[in-house]
Amino acid sequence: MSEEKLTDFLKTGKDWSRIRTSVAGVFVLKLPPYRSSPARLVVELNPVDETGNPKKRRGLVLRSSAELEEFKELFRDEKLPKLLGMVDSVNPKVEAGKRRREEGVLEL
Repeated sequence: MSEEKLTDFLKTGKDWSRIRTSVAGVFVLKLPPYRSSPARLVVELNPVDETGNPKKRRGLVLRSSAELEEFKELFRDEKLPKLLGMVDSVNPKVEAGKRRREEGVLEL
């Protein structure tokens, strides 16, 4: 991964745009400035389809390494798979839609 490429993306990228990385489902997203917070980059985790495009409009956004550790703890909870199984059984089935193709890949 190139910090130079990330710095350039932070300076010149459009707000809410994302770039791919060499890891499928991991993207870098540019957040716009908000109130007293400047524009910044975050990591977005978003499963991809067979063409490499994100399956969801917006994935899980991680703003720091500390947030990643907090989410890891949540994912490790043994009750989470049980809850998701119950949610799967009561929700109606939904067909996956097509997404637009995004350009460029950030090598990690």
